Amino acid sequence: MRVDQGVEGEGTVSTATALLGVRTTTGRRERRAERRVLERLDALSAQLAELYVIRDLLARAEAIVDAGWVQGAWFTVSTPRGERAVTAYDLRLVEDWPVTGACLVGAVVQAGGGPSVVRSQTVQRSLDLTWHALREDHDRPVVWSRPPQVRTMQVLDLTHWNDAPRRTQGEVVDLLASARCTAVAERDRRHTERAELVTSPT
Repeated sequence: MRVDQGVEGEGTVSTATALLGVRTTTGRRERRAERRVLERLDALSAQLAELYVIRDLLARAEAIVDAGWVQGAWFTVSTPRGERAVTAYDLRLVEDWPVTGACLVGAVVQAGGGPSVVRSQTVQRSLDLTWHALREDHDRPVVWSRPPQVRTMQVLDLTHWNDAPRRTQGEVVDLLASARCTAVAERDRRHTERAELVTSPT
């Protein structure tokens, strides 16, 4: 009789412990899932803000090229002795004289604040997006944060494309406009993901 009661008691205690363990595990899983959703929402908000900045930067770059386009140099500047081409070796001239024209890469750099901010994340990602608009399928998401060596090759590719003998100013303007549309498409993807996260049950 005592054995039966002991067995029954054991069964009751074991069942209660098991149920408590399931509830605890489920609660922890839900909290972790909620944290992941909140972290992703924060990341999406930051990316959306950056994409608005990039879109505006590309619009300024488009206007720079439309006003004056350059091949074989980064910029042209207006000096007392006339217009002068600026290469990577004398970029300081951009700080001293008004910029009158720019190549594709130079226009993005100038729109972002000039050569002093060429390595900023906003300028680098604007160049990533411009290269994507030139070489990748527009329906594919942009790959961000590429290794430095890859980014260098992409900038060289953009430079060679800009300097091609039959390239036209209109084609460069059109590429920057396409890059701006790519920024909008990236923004829309993040809006969609954010809406799905907000409405989906955790």
